[in-house]
Amino acid sequence: MKLLDGKYVSEKVKVQIAEEAAEFLNKTGRKPHLVAILVGNDGGSETYVASKMKNCEKVGFKSSLHRYDNAVTEAELLAKIKEINQDDDVDGLIVQLPLPKHIDPEKVTEKIDHRKDVDGFHPVNLGRMMRNLPCFIPATPYGILLMLQEYGIDTTGMHCVVVGRSNIVGSPMSILMARNANPGNCTVTLTHSRTKDLKEQVLQADIVIAAIGKKNFVTADMVKPGAIIIDVGINRENSTETKSGFKLYGDVDFENVAPKALYITPVPGGVGLMTIVGLLKNTLASARKEIYS
Repeated sequence: MKLLDGKYVSEKVKVQIAEEAAEFLNKTGRKPHLVAILVGNDGGSETYVASKMKNCEKVGFKSSLHRYDNAVTEAELLAKIKEINQDDDVDGLIVQLPLPKHIDPEKVTEKIDHRKDVDGFHPVNLGRMMRNLPCFIPATPYGILLMLQEYGIDTTGMHCVVVGRSNIVGSPMSILMARNANPGNCTVTLTHSRTKDLKEQVLQADIVIAAIGKKNFVTADMVKPGAIIIDVGINRENSTETKSGFKLYGDVDFENVAPKALYITPVPGGVGLMTIVGLLKNTLASARKEIYS
């Protein structure tokens, strides 16, 4: 078993991003600028946004955070997004999910200018991705591709089973792994909670991408020897064993699956760190006008 080390890969890629950001500053007199909007005080969201802002600083980006309490109206939030869309100093805009129930996340996503949609969730970017056109790839799938590239894993001809069909990870991941590229060129099966014979489907996989949002959902008896295991899950549980008061678990039963795997990502220290790298690379590409002029 070999560990797909998100910490190692992300730090290596961030060094490259920092060098390119410095060149951009030299050339233009400004830093790539990422803006985040955070609604409420969800502990997980607070942690994720703080990490994104910290990493922006580390690679030489400018970052701004707009906070709102849960009482913010949908109209107020959409108006703020419109204002940021029109700000030429902003290269990337992300709205941290989840949002309060009275705010429609689809309306929020569609309101973001697709040219600043560095999370890659806007229908324009998802549509262009499906047609294999230049776009902002959703940050988590992008991070997974970068990790597979770094470890030199040739996925051509493999059977990839994706567990989970979300618009954020599962569905775009299935498209990316099937496209004519490397990583890619896989035969892909997209499974989910309603899939019949799910265990048998996963057992056929050369690559398992687990993104279903359930702790230890993929167990050792679902994985064939020598499979490549990508664990996207981040499941928080209260714990007295850690200083933070909580512990993170993946969607894969790491302890029992790892001995059977050829490669496997840990949680924490795996895909989560690569998601931030995907976000940073999209923001830099936006600043450079590499995709949209």
